[in-house]
Amino acid sequence: MLSLLRRNRDFRLVITAQVISYAGDWFATVALLGLVIDLTHSDLAAALVFVSQTLPSFLVTPLAGPAADRFDRRRLMIGVSVVQVGCALMFLLVGEGTAWLAFVAQGSISALAAFFQPASQAALPNLVDPEDLPTATVMMSATWGAMLAVGAAVGAAFTVAFGREASFVADAASFAIAALLLLGVRRSMNGARSAHVDRMRPLADTAEGLRYARRHSEVLALLSSKMGFGLSAGVTGMLAVLATQRFHAGDTGTGILLAARGVGVVVGPFLIRRAVARGTSTILLACGVSALVFSAGYAVVSVSTMLGVAAVAVLVAHLGGGAQWTASTYGLQVTTRDEFRGRIFATDFALVTLTMSVSLTISGLVAETVGPGPVVAVLAGLSAVWASVYLFCTRRLRATERAIAAADVS
Repeated sequence: MLSLLRRNRDFRLVITAQVISYAGDWFATVALLGLVIDLTHSDLAAALVFVSQTLPSFLVTPLAGPAADRFDRRRLMIGVSVVQVGCALMFLLVGEGTAWLAFVAQGSISALAAFFQPASQAALPNLVDPEDLPTATVMMSATWGAMLAVGAAVGAAFTVAFGREASFVADAASFAIAALLLLGVRRSMNGARSAHVDRMRPLADTAEGLRYARRHSEVLALLSSKMGFGLSAGVTGMLAVLATQRFHAGDTGTGILLAARGVGVVVGPFLIRRAVARGTSTILLACGVSALVFSAGYAVVSVSTMLGVAAVAVLVAHLGGGAQWTASTYGLQVTTRDEFRGRIFATDFALVTLTMSVSLTISGLVAETVGPGPVVAVLAGLSAVWASVYLFCTRRLRATERAIAAADVS
């Protein structure tokens, strides 16, 4: 990993930009959750903070996917980061009577992220050599978790020490720094055939990407992996509620649980690194098994009465979550042609954000009545059911991929 960072200046700039941007996001998330809970005293509102981080991404997919395939990905990512600076500064205007503005600001940042994320993922195979792609994918996947761990923990301490407004300013600054770093990237982020000069057709371009996925069963299976993962993602919206209501730990407790989640997301990709390089069959198997690990961790969280025990269980759960995310992302990178990769990743992002938004909203509504514990237990069970169904439904595809790999070796 260090060798890749030393050898590849452009990848180093891109991953550093992503690290700084994610760190700012999690600084703001801890502060925003505390602010919204203080202003509304609502479990649903806390869950809706996470919805505002996911649903807007789904809504702009018909634009984001084609944009990542038709336009210069580097310029697109820079432009998005610049506009996100202004959106982050909107958090400073949130107060009594204007809690709604928090969701507008976060939703705007998330909608713009829907352009950034597919572009960066689609560009990765063009930034690194093929033999470095598994390592680069793991590192890019781990940065989100690393900054969740560091950003949530440090962000909680930063918010307590300097106030929530300072955390929002730090978030805006992170987007500005990311844009400056991306200006230094020299290698093209687009393949020879991926950037088009003709008029973008959002619906037609998206439909073309979906037809590509339907013709390639391995791509379809990988897309459904993250989508199914999102069905149980409402558990993450309960973390701040558990920290506040069950553990009585406020912003500090929220930071601890989010940091535990981040550590799991960091370590999970590294545990799966060797497996993803073995081929599509192993990748599909890893996606299903990882979802079972996620389920087991949150089953423990649902009954835990101690913050420390819950934090360890969250960490274990997201070992599975991080592994699943990395496996499916790498699988899509190696099975999708460059000219479709932006749309496929945008579709992937849209499907998971849609199911996450539904899960977060329903879990928030139900938690208002029954509390967060039963909601977490049900969603953990849902994850176990989904993982079992996924493993069953992909068994023939895994067998076919194993046979193809064996034939290639012989």
